[in-house]
This record gives sequence, C-alpha cells and structure tokens, in this order.
Amino acid sequence: MNFVLAAGGTGGHMIPAHALAAELRARGYGVLLITDERGARFPGLFEGVPVHVLPAGRLGGGPIGLLKALGAVVKGRGEAKRLYREHRPDAVVGFGGYPAFPSLLAASSMNIPTVLHEQNAVLGRVNRLLAGDAEAIGTAFSRIDRLKPKFQDKAVLVGNPVRVEIAKLGELPFPPFDEVAPLKILVTGGSQGASILSKVVPAGLGMLAPQLRRRLQVVQQCRPEDIERVRGQYADLGIPAELMTYIEDMPDKFADAHLVIGRAGASTVAELSVAGRPAILVPFAAATDDHQTANAREMVQAG
Repeated sequence: MNFVLAAGGTGGHMIPAHALAAELRARGYGVLLITDERGARFPGLFEGVPVHVLPAGRLGGGPIGLLKALGAVVKGRGEAKRLYREHRPDAVVGFGGYPAFPSLLAASSMNIPTVLHEQNAVLGRVNRLLAGDAEAIGTAFSRIDRLKPKFQDKAVLVGNPVRVEIAKLGELPFPPFDEVAPLKILVTGGSQGASILSKVVPAGLGMLAPQLRRRLQVVQQCRPEDIERVRGQYADLGIPAELMTYIEDMPDKFADAHLVIGRAGASTVAELSVAGRPAILVPFAAATDDHQTANAREMVQAG
C-alpha cells in the first residue's frame, strides 16, 4: 500500500508523522510526505521519504489575511489533486495543523480515504473541520475535548507515535544519581524554542545555594536572539551549560537528563512518558484552545 502523510508547521505535528513514516516503511509500504516550507526545514526527519511542499495558509489576520489564506488553500488543494492523480495513495493521514488542510480536502474530493491523528488532549481546528469526512480519528489521550459526540465512534485511542530511539530509553535504567553526582537538567521549549524559559530558568537556578549550583549541568534550547544572553547568565552563575537553537540529538539528551523543564506540547509529553523522565511542565498559554494545559492535565492525572 501507499500512504501520503500530511503534516507541517511545528515539531508537534512533524515528529509523530516522522515516527509513523518510519514504521510504515519498515513494513514495506510506500510513504510520501506533504508539508509546508517550515516542515520541510526540520533537520534529521523523513530521510529517504519523498517530500512535496504545498502552499497552505493560516486562517487569521483579518479579512485580507483570510483571503490570502483561502487562496493558498485552494492552490494547495489543486496541487495535491494533481499529485494524487500521478501517484494515487491508498489513504491520506493528516496530523492536524493548517499545512495538512489542502491535502486532506483534495483526498476527500477524490474519494481517497482519510485518517486524522490528534496529538493533543483537545481536537484542533483543522481536525474539527475535517472530522466529518474522516474514516477514523486516532487520539493520543482517552479524553479529547472539542470532539463532537457524533464523531465519538470514529475515535480510536492509539497514543502518540514516538521515535524508536526515545521509546527504547524507557527500557534502560534511570541515569545514575547520588549525593555527589551532577544533576543534569534538560530545558526545551518545543521545536520553536521558548523565550520565557530562557528568562526564568537561569534566574530560578541562580536562586539555589552555591553548593547546589555547583552540582548542576544544563542543556538548554534557546531562540537565536536569546542564546548569548543566556550563555552569559550561566557563566556568571558558574553553571556548566550547553546551549543550542534546535536539539537535533534529542534521544541522547533525554538519555542523560535527570529532570526536564519544558512546554507541554504533544511530542514532549509523549516522549517524557515513554522515556520515564520527571518534568516541570510550563504550558504555552497562547496555544490554540489552551491544549498544552489539557496535555499537562492528563500527565498529572496519570501520576
């Protein structure tokens, strides 16, 4: 069988799609990715998978922004239909987000089965719009807010696809730690970084007594505009810190960490769960439908 995966925008959509692509290819199926320009720039993902970049507008920005977005969706839908006529897929799997919208609209118009995957504990806007045409909706949590009762029968609890390298960490012993070992902290703000964590985490660690600060080792993802300031703060505090704008070797960083401080995005929550790492979660308050708070709620309820 041949599958098209439609994902883009953020790592929360791209990483689960990447994990599914690897599993489908391991089973001998054909896989093609449709994404946007941001999704195509993620390093280390979808190696060996054909990638097609289609226009996809984000609904918002007033009347002019809405018109531009609709124009991009119409153009993307037309390009996707041409692609499906050349390489007709057996199904199109969408991972939410506006970059998936045109590809799924095109599939429905050509009677190609579609499947949606919702990574968060709240059904996203695009998945809400497309739920009526979908054959099934794969969910990451048993409770999904904003899922209409008439679509409940389509929902299948499958969890979030996670990279094999991170899933294996849950089978390994927790990193050694005793009275003298360094405490290794991983700080991540999701695929886009988080400026607020670059402000509050160094300041917070700086409040610790000097004998405790000396035991810390920090790996932190920062936005490019924050990285030099944060590097200087850690140097002044005497805390060894490795800083980067994008964590490409996340499995290795997770393996070393005793504690993770980060957002509550879908991929972060799933990876923490399977890797077995304690975390301080700081949900992104401006996320659509406040879905990160809902994700964190599910983690708290699970203990």
